[in-house]
Amino acid sequence: MQSQISRDQIADRLLEAAELLEAQGANRFRVLAYRNGAAAVRALGEDPARILEREGLEGLIELPDVGISLARAIDEMVATGCWVQLERMRGDAEPEHLFQTVPGIGATTARAIHDELHVDTLEALEIAAHDGRLEQVPGIGPRRAAAIRASLAAMLSRRRRRGPDDHAEPPVAELLAVDALYRDKAQAGSLRLIAPRRFNPTGEAWLPIFHTDRDGWTFTTLFSNTARAHDLGKTDDWVVIYFGRPGRIEQQRTVVTETRGPLIGRRVVRGRETECRKHYLGDG
Repeated sequence: MQSQISRDQIADRLLEAAELLEAQGANRFRVLAYRNGAAAVRALGEDPARILEREGLEGLIELPDVGISLARAIDEMVATGCWVQLERMRGDAEPEHLFQTVPGIGATTARAIHDELHVDTLEALEIAAHDGRLEQVPGIGPRRAAAIRASLAAMLSRRRRRGPDDHAEPPVAELLAVDALYRDKAQAGSLRLIAPRRFNPTGEAWLPIFHTDRDGWTFTTLFSNTARAHDLGKTDDWVVIYFGRPGRIEQQRTVVTETRGPLIGRRVVRGRETECRKHYLGDG
């Protein structure tokens, strides 16, 4: 079911994203893209929801100054009433609520998914459902994962328009370099701090956020603010890196300090441990 969100509300969110990106030190071309997109949406003669109903995602993609990345963001706002990327930059993201919109996922399962997989979008959850990670979440086995996968496919069908390299990721060396740069800047106190809504009763701005562009990839990086990270005292160790290329689905990985095995003490990209071992030790 679509939300009743107007073109002005969508334009306001795109403009707010541009302002937050600028304040948080993002690339000026990325900031300009959001500003231009906001102006284009505001100038429309109808709400984007009507364009989506009539022409699908392609109708938005073909608009001047919109393109596929912003079209997907607009579709997310129309379909769910929220925009996770903006909420993340504000510090307001509550992915458990978003996951509960998927049939078969209740509050307990939604929290377990977020705490175990560190994902916060439906697209990232779908990727985890296909690569086997979802089945490893307590309470979810192969049968339930298959049902969730089918539900996600139906929910996200309009946003598809995927290319053959849509799930491509940066090399682990690139992710580790971004992780190191983020932690260095956070330690030096040179990053903008945001006040996350979750697990922050005093409203303190403590969470450093970092935007950067490297080798054609756009990265947004923050320390993990999951319940599990707080429970284990890892909010200054676990780093969540969101990454994407223009027009591609945003993905994410978590980088942690390994606590066992041959890579103990080294920074490791969760889910890509074999590649990290090869990166550090030169073997598979």
